[in-house]
Amino acid sequence: MTQISRASVLELHRYPVKSMMGEMLEHVEITDKGFKGDRVFAVRDEVRGGIRGGKKIPQLMALRATTEEAVRPCARITAPSGETLLSTAPDISQWLSSELQHSVTLWPLLPPEQLDHYRRGAPDNEDFEQELRGLFGRLPDEPLPDLALFAEVIDFESPPGTYFDAFPLHILSRQSLDSVASYDAQQRFDIRRFRPNIFIDLPGIDHPYPETTLAGQRLKFGSAILEIVGACPRCSMTTHGFADLPRDTGIMRTLVQHADGNLGCYAKIIEPGFASVSDSLIFL
Repeated sequence: MTQISRASVLELHRYPVKSMMGEMLEHVEITDKGFKGDRVFAVRDEVRGGIRGGKKIPQLMALRATTEEAVRPCARITAPSGETLLSTAPDISQWLSSELQHSVTLWPLLPPEQLDHYRRGAPDNEDFEQELRGLFGRLPDEPLPDLALFAEVIDFESPPGTYFDAFPLHILSRQSLDSVASYDAQQRFDIRRFRPNIFIDLPGIDHPYPETTLAGQRLKFGSAILEIVGACPRCSMTTHGFADLPRDTGIMRTLVQHADGNLGCYAKIIEPGFASVSDSLIFL
């Protein structure tokens, strides 16, 4: 085993409810489905059907979810006003519908065999290309992302049994974030827009987006072993305004022009384990 470029972990993030802001961790259990407690809840759109995230209901991004350790699975959801409610509250769906101004219900993970639960809801546009352009925030003259990594979930909002878009972990390097931020000082390339699980420092690789050069590379993080799958295509969620971040469609223009519309990479779990923010990344 060799340690590449003094790779280190800067931050760990978990998002108990799909598309809501999450929580920062010092220690984490990594299961075969990602960080324990990550994306264990999601909302179902009771207007158009299907599990939905911030691509379709961007108001979700203004709420924050944190793990309620005393009861699992359970999340405490905080509205912009500061009002909070537990995911186990009997009126949680009504409360969320009011906060989001859209009729939804909150759901825990269901078994993967319940395929109908995970099927995509009705599209906003019957033209498939236009639907994709809306989802990924692309203009008519901009290329759509390479969706080869998503081929197995084209009919589903997420891989059945999970609430992830495609893979259980998202890794982003400080170098990649700094690279896109350098093109326009007026744009706020804030880490919160990109929702990584693992934010890393990866010096020594001569590439503006170093983690994207490591597809197929395995790495040890704590006692877990991960494998980098490929670059992460970014969607319209990166442009929405929430908390103190303004709406900025220019974020996507910069990503398309300078990073092929990608930022960060996906990873899968080869061996579960435990890890801490102080652990180095050991490339195998």
